[in-house]
Amino acid sequence: MSGIKINIRNNFPEVARALNRVGEDVGNKAMARALNTTVTQGKTAMASQISKEFRIKVSTAKARLAVRKATAKGTLRLEAYLEATRRGQGRSMNLIQFVTKLPIRNKKGVVSQLKFQIKRAGGRKMIKGAFVANKGRTVFVREGKDRLPIKALNTIDVPQMFNTKRINIVVRQVMLQRFDTNFRRELRSVMKGFVK
Repeated sequence: MSGIKINIRNNFPEVARALNRVGEDVGNKAMARALNTTVTQGKTAMASQISKEFRIKVSTAKARLAVRKATAKGTLRLEAYLEATRRGQGRSMNLIQFVTKLPIRNKKGVVSQLKFQIKRAGGRKMIKGAFVANKGRTVFVREGKDRLPIKALNTIDVPQMFNTKRINIVVRQVMLQRFDTNFRRELRSVMKGFVK
């Protein structure tokens, strides 16, 4: 799995100083809430950035992103993570996600080539002999001249998209920019609850 982690002490010295001025219970509760809000915002930003660069829906990207929330109860864990996950163990995304034109047989019996495009800025490509089966869910290619065996054509998945440096940098910056505001808002909210 891939992840983005923010170090509060290193990235937010002002927040760290604010934590030292308030009680531990108040500070930890506000911190956990702010981390969780920020990471959730990061998830939305990451899905949006992935969809801008790759031909994948925001909802599809978002479904492959996971948030591990921070807690301020029981075993204290004041870290929150944004991670990319696979749908299954070692499973990549099938090329069907990026198909722009399916093979079509014309009147002369000639079958056109399947075309696909992974990056929005890139051109369309084709793989000779590729075909769609499994009720339209999978792109396959034959491994030899015979009808069988065949293999599924898999390609880049959300974890690799997540790790694209320019995407990672943008999303990390979004999270860094929003955390301070989130923390101050949550701190005010939590302190109201502690003041009777």
